[in-house]
Amino acid sequence: MSRATSTRLAALSLVWGSVFLWIKIAGYGFSPVQMVLIRLALGAAVILAIGYAKGLRLPKGAAIWGHLTVAALLGNAVPWTLYAEGEVAGSSGVAAVVNGSAPIWTLATALLLGQEKRISGRAVGGVLVGLGGTALIASPWNSGSTGSGWSILCFVLGSISFGASFAYTGRFLVGRGVPPLVLAGGQLGAATLLLLAAFPFLGLRAVTWRADSVIAVLVLGVVCTGFAALLNFELIFKDGPTVASTVTYLMTAVAVVLGALVLHEPLGWTVWLGAVAVLAATGLLRRRGPQHAVHSTGRGPVVASKTETPGIDGGVARGFRGRTRIPRE
Repeated sequence: MSRATSTRLAALSLVWGSVFLWIKIAGYGFSPVQMVLIRLALGAAVILAIGYAKGLRLPKGAAIWGHLTVAALLGNAVPWTLYAEGEVAGSSGVAAVVNGSAPIWTLATALLLGQEKRISGRAVGGVLVGLGGTALIASPWNSGSTGSGWSILCFVLGSISFGASFAYTGRFLVGRGVPPLVLAGGQLGAATLLLLAAFPFLGLRAVTWRADSVIAVLVLGVVCTGFAALLNFELIFKDGPTVASTVTYLMTAVAVVLGALVLHEPLGWTVWLGAVAVLAATGLLRRRGPQHAVHSTGRGPVVASKTETPGIDGGVARGFRGRTRIPRE
């Protein structure tokens, strides 16, 4: 691996791995809905501005915007708000590890949508190992070490919604000839409108103006949601999806370490064992056949037919036409 590749990989892992830390700190001053609304608006502004500078424009048509809205609901508005809510009383490290179980729910949704006609023994094993790891992390018999039952429920439901969004995107948004950057910006824009609609009901809470919370929410929106997506594109285009997929494992480790060092979060043996199980399950579910280049985005190198949509970590995960690809976290 070249020095440039290592630098890009380390930078993206650090940025995405820090998301859960920034969510925790932003929650000291902002409600979950307030935090997510600001994050979405800033991230959309960054991506759309860069897209327009490249000569790209938002797609037209009610059908594609309907699908973008559903993807925004499942992949941004719901999971990001749930993770922010869960971190009010829960651990950022635990949130990061549970987030790693999203591939399990992607596979389950793909089966329901008919994208996966059959499931291999390896995939079944991955699902079972991942569910076991999630149960260990939740530790209902010892919830004091991982956070409240409510926080764990928020993390799990957020992961389910997040995983389902990738299968939905692969089914309804891939192969429409729309550049990935445009889809990402459109989805973030749609999610921003969804949060604006929910704001009068869920976001009207007094803001506690703290410097650390303001900085955290700005970093979440501009860096972790906007510019990180572009860094992810560069990593995929220059180094390939196999290298880019290792970010899943690195960012989870970064998140757990940051939570322990910065926030002094206690992590019991069940969390560590559960983390190993979830990452092992992700590895099993990621083992697919070779990816072949089939079309060009119109800007940059030829890439596999894919769409890239923002996830909980502000990152961009890949869905493929006719066959669901397991997302990153």
